[in-house]
Formats: sequence, C-alpha cells, structure tokens
Amino acid sequence: MRGTLLPSAVFSIAVLAACGSNHNAGQSVCDNVVPAPAACMQACDPAPGAANTCPAGYHCTPDGKCDAICTAGGGECGDGYTCTSDGQCQQIGACEGIQCNIVACQAMGMPATTISGKVYAPNGTLPLYGVQVYVPLHTVGDLPTGAICSKCADTPLGDPIASDITKEDGTFSLQNVPAGVNIPVVIVSGKWRRIIKVSTVAQCTDTALGAADTSLPKSMSDMTANTVSVNMPKIAISTGSADALECLFRKLGIADSEIGTAGGTQRIHMYTDASSAGQGADQFTAGFPGGSGNFSDSQTALWDSADHLKAYDAVILSCEGQQAANTKTQPALDAMKAYADFGGRVFASHWHNIWIEGATQGGSGNMGQKPGVWPTIATWTDNDNNSPTKDLIDEVNSPKGMSFATWMLDVGGSTVRDEVAISNGKSTLTGVDLTKAERWVTSATNPRPPQIIQFTTPNEVAAADRCGKVVFSDMHVSGDSHSNSGGNNNAFPNGCAAGDLKPQEKALAFMLFDLSSCVGAIF
Repeated sequence: MRGTLLPSAVFSIAVLAACGSNHNAGQSVCDNVVPAPAACMQACDPAPGAANTCPAGYHCTPDGKCDAICTAGGGECGDGYTCTSDGQCQQIGACEGIQCNIVACQAMGMPATTISGKVYAPNGTLPLYGVQVYVPLHTVGDLPTGAICSKCADTPLGDPIASDITKEDGTFSLQNVPAGVNIPVVIVSGKWRRIIKVSTVAQCTDTALGAADTSLPKSMSDMTANTVSVNMPKIAISTGSADALECLFRKLGIADSEIGTAGGTQRIHMYTDASSAGQGADQFTAGFPGGSGNFSDSQTALWDSADHLKAYDAVILSCEGQQAANTKTQPALDAMKAYADFGGRVFASHWHNIWIEGATQGGSGNMGQKPGVWPTIATWTDNDNNSPTKDLIDEVNSPKGMSFATWMLDVGGSTVRDEVAISNGKSTLTGVDLTKAERWVTSATNPRPPQIIQFTTPNEVAAADRCGKVVFSDMHVSGDSHSNSGGNNNAFPNGCAAGDLKPQEKALAFMLFDLSSCVGAIF
C-alpha cells in the first residue's frame, strides 16, 4: 500500500499504464475495487460551486456520485489530500512506495543516506558534465525512437524522489535516498540512458557506485550485473572528405557492433554524400562487426525528407570541403529546418554552413537556395580561411561556458583556462546574433570570430516553446583521422586514428553530449 489512501478498508487497484507520460487521467476506485467502498454509494451535487459532501479523499463526479479519481494538479481530492501520479487521492504527507524507506538520519544525529558516483562517456574514462541522475518513485517507461520535442521543463520519467546533475568532474551525490535493496537509479542525458538497481543501500551512510554502472552505454547490449536497461540515441552521420566526425564516436567508446547504415538495427547509421565532390568514407571495411557493404546515400535517403531525418535523434554532418550545393536542394534545406524545429538535433561542421547560411559558393547546384529564418542568425565569409592554432572558450555568451571551461581543465583538454589547442581548424563564421544564438568558442586571434555556435529551434518562436538544437562548428576533428571514399584502404574505420582524445576532440565531445541533452535548463 501507499500509506493511507482512504478511510475505508484496504483494497487493491490495478494500475493503468501511461502512454508517453508519467501521469494518467486517474482510476475510479468505485469501478475498480470489489466490493466498492461504501462512499461510492453516496450521492452528491455535481453542480459547479456546490459544496463537496463526499467523505474525505473523495470528490463528486459529473454523474453525481462520490469517487476517488483524481488528476495531477486537479483539486478533486479535497483539503488535506493530494493526487498521486497514478490518479489516487492520498493524504498529504503520506509516503508512497520506496519513499517510505527514507530514513530521517539527521534526526538521529547521523549523516544522510546517499548514493554517489561519477558518470562517464561510453569509453568509461571521460567524465561527463550535466547528466541527470535520480532515484525514481515509479516505473520508468521506455524512450521513443527518433526525434521528439524534449524540454528540460518536462517531468523526468518515473517521478524522481532524489536527483542531482553531474558536476564538471562528472560526480554526483543523491541525498536522502531510500534505504533497502534493489534501489533504482536512472542515469540519463537526452536519449542516452542507463537504469540500474543498487543491490543494497545502507541507511545513514554513502553507497558509492562503480564506473561500469555509471558509464553511458556503448551498445544496446552493454549490460552490467546491476543494469536493468540501457538506451542510446539513434544517430545519422553523413561523412565528408574534410573531416572525420565518425571517428570521434569510436574514440568515445561506441562499440563497432552498434555502427551500421540505413535499415540496420544499429543505433549509429553511416551515410555518404555520394554525388558530392567532397564525398567521405562510403563503405565498411571487410569483416567490420557492425554494418557491411556501402553506406546509404545522404542526398536520397537522409536529408531528402523531414520524415527520413525524423527517424534519428541527431544528425551529424561532417565537412565535405565545400558546400556541394548540388546535393543540398531547397527541399533538402527545408527538410533539415523542419526536422530541427520538430525536435531534432543537428551538428554541422564547416562547409555544412549551407544548412544555416544557404548556398553561397559558386559551382553547380547553387540556385540561391537557403532555409527560412536561419540565415539571420550568423554572418559568414565564403573564404576557406585557416584558423590559428588556438581557440578560446566563451564563458560569457553561452549558459554553460564557465562549466565548459572548468570541464576542459578537469579532463586535460586545456592547460590554461579557456584555451583549446587545435589543428585543421577553419574560419567561415564572422559573427553571430547573440539574441538568437549562443557563442561557445571563438578564435584566439582578433577580431576573435566565432568557432562554435549553438541555437535552439524553432528559432523564430519564444525560447520556452523550442524543441530542437543546432550546433555549428568550424573546429574539425584533429588531423590524425581522415575520411575518404573509394577502396578498402579508405573504408571505415581504416581512416580512424587510435589513441587518446586530442584537446579539440574533447571540446567537440562536450558539444556532442550537450547537443543530445534536453532544451532548456535543468539546474
């Protein structure tokens, strides 16, 4: 039982499953309990403003009978009662489920019952900032596949009773958690999620979790002994000859078995812009554990329609060394904007500025196409300028700038605060409208043009009504990896360098994980 529900005899209730929400419309005690409580026989006046003559914890239904259905935020239960998330009237102050196992340790002069740990990227070594960790009160539902409108203001699945956000060093501490066995803990950032059950949580002390249980999953089968379930976002990567963003995912620990192409069961799908002069890697090497054969074509199977894009939580666009306007038509630009406005996430590298600026380079396919709204967000140069060897984190013009700078120091991406050593960087951005977008990184050389910007979508509506995110970066993956088409020597992942993450790769990793997180602030 969830404490004292009603002043009548103990009864059982079958809980209805919620679809797409933590809350349902409530259940009728009178319809679902046999025998029905005596209060269900009592007549009442359903007229608006009429006095509630039903017993405590009951309300008057439209058909003039007392019942104990309630809705979240509704006033059906009456004074002294509140509505639980599964639609039952409950006395205020009564505990529910594992809430009843929270021990008042401080009243006994003892420290609180806590669960602590550090959250890592799938590689198990890179700590992550801004990941939500919580103990849920109720069962945590499944996450839908594909783009959705994900706002930080939404109630997390399962109704947290203790929660925290990882600090710059990746650590968290859940305070005043229930004591007992098999205590659930959810670790989630966007569609990245691991749910574990802590076998034993002793009261009035800390229970520390190991890295294996607190790392984001490297595959959909990445289960530890304590893991209940894992989830990964579904991501499309379009390769390009001038960058190798696909290689960064392998360094971050994504299992090769989880990398395929369109139609595969894997969560990471590789595409290639087959008609672009800057086509990147276009096939898997023989014997690759994930996908096999050729990648699907970006132009005809990915950005040709918003529906194809919406199958993915995020779309990663690796620089092709040119805009290649011949493969990015007006309908394609419209589809990409519609996808982001719907709730999709877009990461665009260098000459993929065409999705934001529109077609500006000469050559075939430039019909002056451009997306709606986005061209006003930033200003650009059409010159393929090399950037200096050092970038600076902007701690003022992005909401997480200070934490980004601290995190880079913590993970060894910076040796001097705000400074990021880079190679193979470019400079096509010249400015950004700070009323429409955030400036995360700039060049270190005056006039310090932006290197990385982010904006939320639809950009033309109020910030509270936005669902998606777009990141643009002139910063490339470091030059030790390459992505070229043609022949098994260039087949993925043969062009990917091994070894530790370079400083700029760590900066890009921060942006990629932030891209997948909810829109808004969870702090």
